[in-house]
Parts: sequence; C-alpha cells; structure tokens
Amino acid sequence: MSIRKQSIISSILVYIGFFIGLINTYFYVKNGSFTQEQFGLTKIFFDFGQNMYAFASLGVIPIIYKFYPYYKDNLEDKKNDLLTWAMLASLIGFIIVLIVGWYFEPIIVRKYTRTSPLIVYYYRWLFPFAMGMLFFSVIEGFCWAIQKTIASNFLKETVMRFITSVFILLFYFKVINFNTFIHLFAFLYIIIFIILLFYLKSINQLHFSFTISRVTKKFKKKMFGMQTLIFSGTVIVSIAATIDSFVIAGFQNLAAVGVFTLAQYVANLIQVPQRSIQPVATGVLSRAWKDKNMAEIFRIYQRSSINLLILSLFIFGNVWLNIKQGMQLVSVQSNYEAGLNTLLVLAFARIIDAGTGLNSFVINTSTRWRFDFVSGIILLAFRLPLTWFLIKNYGIIGSAFADLFAVSIYNFVRYEFLRRTFNMQPFNVKTVYTLLLAFSAYFICFFLLNNVSGWIGIFARSILFSGLIIGGTLYLKLTPDALQLLDNVKKRLKK
Repeated sequence: MSIRKQSIISSILVYIGFFIGLINTYFYVKNGSFTQEQFGLTKIFFDFGQNMYAFASLGVIPIIYKFYPYYKDNLEDKKNDLLTWAMLASLIGFIIVLIVGWYFEPIIVRKYTRTSPLIVYYYRWLFPFAMGMLFFSVIEGFCWAIQKTIASNFLKETVMRFITSVFILLFYFKVINFNTFIHLFAFLYIIIFIILLFYLKSINQLHFSFTISRVTKKFKKKMFGMQTLIFSGTVIVSIAATIDSFVIAGFQNLAAVGVFTLAQYVANLIQVPQRSIQPVATGVLSRAWKDKNMAEIFRIYQRSSINLLILSLFIFGNVWLNIKQGMQLVSVQSNYEAGLNTLLVLAFARIIDAGTGLNSFVINTSTRWRFDFVSGIILLAFRLPLTWFLIKNYGIIGSAFADLFAVSIYNFVRYEFLRRTFNMQPFNVKTVYTLLLAFSAYFICFFLLNNVSGWIGIFARSILFSGLIIGGTLYLKLTPDALQLLDNVKKRLKK
C-alpha cells in the first residue's frame, strides 16, 4: 500500500479520532461539567506519561524501525527476536521509573500541595497510565516497522478517545464521581495495548523469540550505541515538549493548565496530517536508506513539506476564522477565552513544524541519526529556560512563545543539517505561493464575512476559505498529490 493511500486512510481515522476528541473536549470545558482544575489534571496525566515513557523505553523504539529491515531480510518471522528484547528493555526501564517515582514522591508533595493539590492526590495513579503508554508505544513502533500503521493509529487516535468518551459521559451524567473517573482514565493505554497485541496475534505478526539471533549478534554494538544516544535525545525532546504543564501548575495552578490545555488541543488539530503520515513514512524511509535510494528520500521529504504546509494552513484558517464565535455558541466556560492569544502563537509553531516536513524522521532513519541527539540538546537549551522565565513573567502565553522560539530554532537546525549533509532542502517557489494563497484567502473571508454571526457565519466562512484553498491548490498545481487525488476521483466517478 502506497504512502499516499495509507496516509489518507490514517488521516481519516485520525480525523474521526479528533472529532471524538473534540466532543470529549467539549464535555470537559462546557458549563456545568468538569472544573478547569479537573481538566488540567488530565493534561498532567498525558505529559507525565510521555516523560515516563521516554525514560522507561530506554531508546528502543527507533531501534525497532531502524533495524527491522535487516531482521526481515535475514530471519524467519518466528526467529525475529527484535521485539522481545525491546519489550524486555522497556520492562526494566519501567521498573527503574517506579523506583525513582517512589523516591521523589515527597518532592512532588512539597512542590504542588499549595498550587495544584490534585496532582499530589492522584500522583500514584499516574504510573499505570505511563506503563500503558510505554508498552503500547513499543508495540506501535513495531507496527510502524512492519507497515501495519492503520491498526495502531486507529487504536490510539480513535478507539482510545471513544473509550474516554464513555468515561466522560459516565461522569457527566453522574453515574460515577471524579475519583472513579481518574481510576478508569489511568488504564486507557493498557486497554488499547492489549487490543493491539490480540490484533498482531490474529494476523500472525506477534512472535517472541528468546534465542539471540545472528542479526542481533551482528548489530548489537551498533544498536546499543544508537540506543544510548537516542535515549538521551528522546528524554530531552520529551521534557522540552511537556514541561509547560508542570511549570504552569507550579507557578500558577491546575485551572491555568486547563486553559492552556484547551488552547494546545485546538492548535494540535493542525498536526493531524503530520501525525498521520509519520508512521507510514517511517518504514519506507528506513528501507530507502538501507537501499541508498536518495531520490525516494528526497521525494518524501519535499512532498511532506508542501503537503503538510498546505494542510496546516487549511486547518488553521478554518479554526481561527471561527474559534471565538464557536466557543460562545456551544457554551464553553467563558474563562477559556483567555487562552485564544495562546492558541494563536501555538498555531504558528505547529505550522512551522509541519511546513518543514519530515526532517526528524529523515534524520532518524539515516546513517547520521546521532544528530538527533545534538539537535535535542539545542532544543532543550532554549526550551527549558525560556519556558521557566516566560511562564513566570507572562503566564500561559509565555509558554506558547517559548514553544514558538524553540520549534523555530529546532527546525532551522535540522533544515540546515539536511541541506549541508545530504544536499536536500524541501522548499521551492510553490512554498511561497502556498503562503500567499492562505494569507489572501484568510483576509478575503475575514473582511467579507467576519460580521456574519451564528452558525450561518461559521459555515459561510469555512466554505469560502476551504473553497479558495482547494481551488488555489489545484489551479496553481502546488502539489502533485492533489492533482493525482483529483484524477483518481474523476476516474471513480466515471465508472
């Protein structure tokens, strides 16, 4: 199945998941539902889990999709021991995390008792959530390697959100209290991890071999060296990506985390296409590097840049044209409107990250993967002090600016590395045309329809903006994928 076809299917599944997530978020923030502190706590669960997963995984996940082609080409599936050692390493890592977490519990109590007491009360329930995220992520990495990304995407982006919906509605209709909700919430990833195991078993792709294979013996030094650096880089990037909520909870409170979480969630809608194509492209890039197919690598890099830029601007324009009126129409708690400026800044960061293409995955799957560690250090060097200083002095919008500055520098460094090392850069004149198209479409819609209120205004602005972007993309031939997709639609309609 081609990257485009898998990406389309994955995107559909992810968008279904985000639609369910949007409903979940609505019930989190609507009047008469969860408090801002309770909503903020769910963000802490995800950010804590992300960091614990980064520590406990010990860097094994990129090893899986980097070296899987060598295992596939040289071993029978039943003798492939790559997944076995990855799972064992993660289990050892999680045991270490548990011990460290128990040791640092008194520090957490002292830090958050006054500003964010819910973190202290539910601290121990963070660990089963993190364990599920860890083990699911390892198996997900294996799915990326064997190019079974649709199943793992469906579980993480759609099924998990649907299960969350059930828990939210049980709380909303007062069938369960918040305490029971959190206890159920803590097992979300464990549930989808078990389902994914059964799926892989059903298609005969789940094999655990405890005999050290000849491939492992041959590459163990390279894998361990790569794992050591990638582990450091993964931890660094994870801390940089999730530090906001912990600093906000420390300096302000969980209510501020809740406002920031809503702004971040809406901004993350821009990343849906990016999240859809990443797992699909990873296996293809790994194979292309193994085969030294530089033309294919460049094609994926360049296409991902223009495609993701168009889609990110398309999503952002539709959101920003309608977000304020939309929040009022669906009775979102008015305090959340304080996060709109934060949303704007975060959206710019997401557009920059999307528009620079799959630079991270091109580097990670190449022979120069060590640079990922270096760029991670650079990111952290900017991100941590910026986040601490700007949140302390400017509140949640300070965190958004820290994210924007760090992401811009991070992607510029990666861009320059690929340009100088492999003579690859993803931009051309169509990048400029795309930016001008989006800028023009936005202001046409704003000046013509901004005063049209209610649902009519939202639908009118969305239809006009979407039509201008889609029509402009096809007319200017900004990406071959759009034209090929249009041709496929025409052929299907003729049948």
